[in-house]
Amino acid sequence: MANKDPYEILGVAQGATQDDIKKAYRRLAKQHHPDRNPNDRAGAEQRFKEVQAAYEVLGDPQRRTEYDRFGAGGPIPDIHTWTTGQGVPYEDVRFDFGSLGDLSSIFEQFFSRGAPARSARRRAPRRGEPRGENIEHDVELALEEAARGTEREIVLTATAGDGQPERIRFKVPPGITDGQRIRIRGKGQDGPGGRGDLMIRCHLRVPPHFRLEGRDVLYDLRLTFAEAALGAQVEIPTLDGTTLVKVPPGTSSGTKLRLRERGLRDSRTGEAGDLHAVVRIVVPKELSPRAHQLVQELDRELNQHPRA
Repeated sequence: MANKDPYEILGVAQGATQDDIKKAYRRLAKQHHPDRNPNDRAGAEQRFKEVQAAYEVLGDPQRRTEYDRFGAGGPIPDIHTWTTGQGVPYEDVRFDFGSLGDLSSIFEQFFSRGAPARSARRRAPRRGEPRGENIEHDVELALEEAARGTEREIVLTATAGDGQPERIRFKVPPGITDGQRIRIRGKGQDGPGGRGDLMIRCHLRVPPHFRLEGRDVLYDLRLTFAEAALGAQVEIPTLDGTTLVKVPPGTSSGTKLRLRERGLRDSRTGEAGDLHAVVRIVVPKELSPRAHQLVQELDRELNQHPRA
């Protein structure tokens, strides 16, 4: 990114306020983050580094003043006696704002050369400086995993400013619901004021015949006409194995058979939702001649008038 002006990179005028610069940095860092550009990670990572490097210069008023003082194409100062602020001199430091070169090295060139012990460590965040943007990441969980809790590991690219992938392992608490987020502090995008947070958004993979309503779990219980009419005991799946459910005689389709506190449990409050077995009476699509005759006889015998 040779000969690029940091004002040009951030898309702000030279007279822009520090607030304008901060807003531009946040917008561009979010736009060019590699995780948001999966089809062009390499290009996005380069643009992301350029934006960070430009903000290293313009986000700090003192560094910005030095840049504005010399300017792109301005004089090349030959400095021999600048210090780190702790009495350690910069020895024969030369830098050229007229040929910016790789802006990602400006901070090291300007403030760290001649002080090796300090350059090995990242600068401590200053109060009031903006933290990096939060990062959102989606994970999919089986319904059973959400119910009992689990552990997951994800790999993030170029979040800590060094361009290296970062493996992050985290716990999913029991009872997490669909769309709920887990915050992992200090694992987001890098910034002058420290790293933002990583927001893990959980999506639940719900098996067939199951549905979720908050912490309540609904299961479609398919019954024959005889089971619904005469009553039965049937085995159904739950979040922690199978159990027997008693179906009262004369149960209609749509009836909910409630199993208390067999839904998702909130790990913080201990409160649990319920499991509802929702009755679905399965009507045969084809009848043998004998079955057809029996159904007609049953209809005459029952003499029902449900729409009366």
